Amino acid sequence: MELVSILTNLIRIMSDGETFGQLLHGTARAWRQKLDARLKPMGLSQAKWRTLMHLSLAEDALTQAEIAARLGVEEPTVVNLLHRLEKEGWITRNSSPADRRCKMVLLGRRAQQVIAQINVTAHKLRHELLGGIRQSDLQACMRVLARIRERAEKSERRPYITRPPSARVLVEHNGQTKRGHSITRKRQFAVPMEGAK
Repeated sequence: MELVSILTNLIRIMSDGETFGQLLHGTARAWRQKLDARLKPMGLSQAKWRTLMHLSLAEDALTQAEIAARLGVEEPTVVNLLHRLEKEGWITRNSSPADRRCKMVLLGRRAQQVIAQINVTAHKLRHELLGGIRQSDLQACMRVLARIRERAEKSERRPYITRPPSARVLVEHNGQTKRGHSITRKRQFAVPMEGAK
């Protein structure tokens, strides 16, 4: 069975001193660096091309918070990045009609002209890196990675139960707890379930 063979190889790799996580992270980093080197002559740093690709793949405009989540960075970091991208003509930011405080981000003209080039470059690199690997091996690898990602994402969404009234957190009028931490109103009285998976 293919899955057993893959898992056996993963165990062998882990016993050789390199953990699966290190191998996975190292492969993703090496792939990104290779693509980064090929896109630099177009004036695109990794932060730029990753942001532009996320925007091009989205069905609609994204908020700054959504972009930060997709890039895996904090929102203040992405705000500075987006400011630079807007200044250079790569993106446009408009206030949301629903909430003027929320900025909606779209590709600018400059970005629309290079998205096709980014896709061609990424496709060529993918062909080079995956060339010579059997299709069945790639499909098995993708199935395993999809299951691992699904489990990781599932473990982030923990079920919540309501605290008994006697255990409620005291909230001051300004939405802060007594310790000064901001709390989300929806989860104000929620705690993770014991032993939740």
